[in-house]
Amino acid sequence: MKYNGLVDIGVNLTHRRFDEDRADVIGRAADVGVTSMILTGVSVEESRAAVAMAAQYPDAMGATVGIHPHHAAEWTEDSLPVLEALLDATATAAIGETGLDYYRDFSPRSVQRQVFTAQLELAARTGRPAFLHQRDAETDFLAIMQEYRPYLPGAVLHCFTGDQGLLDACLELDLHIGVTGWVTDERRGGALRDCVPAIPAERLMIETDAPFLLPRDLPTKPASRRNEPAFLPHILEAVAELRAEDPDSLGVITATNSRAFFGLDR
Repeated sequence: MKYNGLVDIGVNLTHRRFDEDRADVIGRAADVGVTSMILTGVSVEESRAAVAMAAQYPDAMGATVGIHPHHAAEWTEDSLPVLEALLDATATAAIGETGLDYYRDFSPRSVQRQVFTAQLELAARTGRPAFLHQRDAETDFLAIMQEYRPYLPGAVLHCFTGDQGLLDACLELDLHIGVTGWVTDERRGGALRDCVPAIPAERLMIETDAPFLLPRDLPTKPASRRNEPAFLPHILEAVAELRAEDPDSLGVITATNSRAFFGLDR
């Protein structure tokens, strides 16, 4: 089924897995009604690439600029000035992906916290929303957000995979919630599936996190096992079913939330 005007708030479109057919990926997304995407910056290099790519599609894309916790150890004294300079680009919509990841621990936890707070300070100082990551770091993540959230114009916890307790804490902090294809995985996504109906409509966004997190219950899975924005309608329908809502109406709601949050109509 084709929808109209869906927004995918998390696409790693600069990833090498899209190098051979990126234009086709964008075309397939448009064919099913995904007309806007937010490209994710996860490092200085990828943030530059995301902004440059989004600038090629000014009516359809925006970009985030930031350093993912996996890359926090790459932070140098030049990182902050580079990220701040990227904010001048018209395509830049938010700061991130930034946060904490104690599941992989690819960067020391103390460094993750320092880099996270540095980016939140940048967001607060420049009046930009934050695109957030959290995995197995709830206590520290919530403590840091409690300190900085009052100074941010907005913040979305992307790829939410938590339970009702974490959802309640995030809503108390006035965060938006991004839901991915994790919601289709009955093995790992049970907690998320249980609390999806409790996400306030005005706080809900949807995303693929492509090329990662291919929805587990796709009727026909690509041989490459690569996720892409064309599968966003499948995620929308899964979320709508859990909420007992009409997917068309829910698609309009999530798109409206996303366009307002990322300033896509400016």
